[in-house]
Amino acid sequence: MGRLFGTDGARGVAVTELTCETAMQIGRAAAAVLCKGGRKAKVIIGKDTRVSSDIMEAALAAGLLSVGADAVSIGVVPTPAVAYLVGTLHADAGVMISASHNSVEFNGIKLFSGDGYKLSDDIQDEIEALVLDTPEKLTAMQKNGKNVGRYTHDDKAVDLYIQHLLSTCESDIGSLRIAVDCANGSASATAEKLFGAMGLEKVYLLSCAPDGDNINDNCGSTHMDGLVKFVQENHCDLGFAFDGDADRCLAVDEDGSIVDGDMLIALFSKDMKERGLLKKDTAVVTVMTNIGFKFFARENDVNIVTTKVGDRYILEQMLQSDYNMGGEQSGHIIFKDYASTGDGQLTAVQALSVIKRTGKSLKELASVMDRFPQVMVNVRIAPEFKEGWKNIERIEQIIEEKEKALGNEGRVLVRESGTEPLIRVMIEGKQFDLINRYALEIADVIKECTAAV
Repeated sequence: MGRLFGTDGARGVAVTELTCETAMQIGRAAAAVLCKGGRKAKVIIGKDTRVSSDIMEAALAAGLLSVGADAVSIGVVPTPAVAYLVGTLHADAGVMISASHNSVEFNGIKLFSGDGYKLSDDIQDEIEALVLDTPEKLTAMQKNGKNVGRYTHDDKAVDLYIQHLLSTCESDIGSLRIAVDCANGSASATAEKLFGAMGLEKVYLLSCAPDGDNINDNCGSTHMDGLVKFVQENHCDLGFAFDGDADRCLAVDEDGSIVDGDMLIALFSKDMKERGLLKKDTAVVTVMTNIGFKFFARENDVNIVTTKVGDRYILEQMLQSDYNMGGEQSGHIIFKDYASTGDGQLTAVQALSVIKRTGKSLKELASVMDRFPQVMVNVRIAPEFKEGWKNIERIEQIIEEKEKALGNEGRVLVRESGTEPLIRVMIEGKQFDLINRYALEIADVIKECTAAV
């Protein structure tokens, strides 16, 4: 697999890339690094609905138990539920088995410390070094048959998470008709109970029948067409779409227009600022945030702090500088007053709360930001081209050429994905046809150069 951890944990094709042996070793190493202090450690494990999650859970739990840690399975839950329940269940660490928005053949392992936060690069490096460089240390840590850990199940823990989400919002939202796309993933375990308790007129649950193979399959926040059509045809007031592990949320207004993460962050920032709740009048966003957000921020006196892509980096900045609102265009949105990671269902709950409080529709609320046209082209690369593509002169030249051509009317961002073997070419500007042509030209050069190297 090479390096274990990307921007959001370890990830790969289940069993062949992210192997059972690797999962077991990560379990051992995580127990060693995160559960120090001499006493017996307790680690909670959640998972999404993909067919490989059971085998990954079994392997990882075996690793934890083999070094003497106790493991508590909390079943199918959203990733943010694990982050919240680590503290509530007094655990030393938490693990989520999920490949988020990726297709079913992938799986991943996300680790949380005892305070519910994703791990820093330093701690991930320490775990990675044990697995890849000194596995003999992990072998030496294994207990005999008398001193291994215990494996238990807690199927009711997720209810504590649902009650937490409900505690953050208005108790009775009122006569709204909403559609909720659960991506046949983790939200399938929580959405009915959560939204059913909010006093809504009607809740339509879409893609809420996981079978192990259909997670993210033409549904959820990465495939919005079905939700858009449903909202329009059934005259819904709005709709929400989550990804496979429900840490992302995108929305659809009553006209079927998509309200992305940037627009959601804008409406939340404005609402929180007006109520005196936006700390330092600042929103934390990433380099991928649409430049329309900058115009919104300027017009509404909201400050912007920019980080690398990844909600982990957003959160690090929020913790470092005491900000409480931030997120990504993809729908990872962090309400630090309520959560320690991005939470799709919390985002939906908060959006409904703003609608209830203001009496405005989602369309009205989202209109505070004009979104510039944006084009994203993905170029798949072989592992040997990771990082090295940046130093190819032809690629550098065409990027610079297009940046100069756009000037102040747009921007070019070319970056490597942290979770997939892809180069992402993103261009924003006022003229869609122009930026689309520029993006394809850059992508073609990247393909030619990486093929020729």
